[in-house]
Amino acid sequence: MLTEARVKTVMIRLCNGDITAYDGDAIVNAANNHLWMGSGVAGAIKRKGGDEIEKEAVSIGPVKIGEAAVTGAGKLKVDYVIHAVVMGQDFKTSERIIREATQNVLIRCDELKIERVALPALGTGVGAVSYDVCARAMLEEMIYYIEEEEETSLKEIAIYLYGDEAYQAFAEVFEQILSQRA
Repeated sequence: MLTEARVKTVMIRLCNGDITAYDGDAIVNAANNHLWMGSGVAGAIKRKGGDEIEKEAVSIGPVKIGEAAVTGAGKLKVDYVIHAVVMGQDFKTSERIIREATQNVLIRCDELKIERVALPALGTGVGAVSYDVCARAMLEEMIYYIEEEEETSLKEIAIYLYGDEAYQAFAEVFEQILSQRA
């Protein structure tokens, strides 16, 4: 089972665990367009990082669906939280929106000269997108971005998955995508 691979100068790594424990430069929150932080990854980030993350985020919103907004990280071990806006107030999302949000997260990383970032499985919680659809959308966009971007600051993209089902689905899709490219 494939859990990491290098694409040009960037290591893409799958991790099974708690994204709030990541000690890189930034973590990504799967956000709604008003940037309220309720349950799931957002709730975990707010609990561990502090209410100031949500206060700063809400002051930025509303944000266009598919975009990515940046805030400080409160008490977390990272410098930034990048809020990937994958849904509106209807809590609906799609593969296209996940692709756009993933791409915009990577653009924000380069704008801020971020080298190490961790993302969750976007849109798989209340957004109800299947793990395999999410994995294909996120991984293809990451690989495309890395291959097309002449100068990226990124050195590591860690995808934090919560639970064996999510981890297994991402690992299988990752292997399929890379074997098709070989």
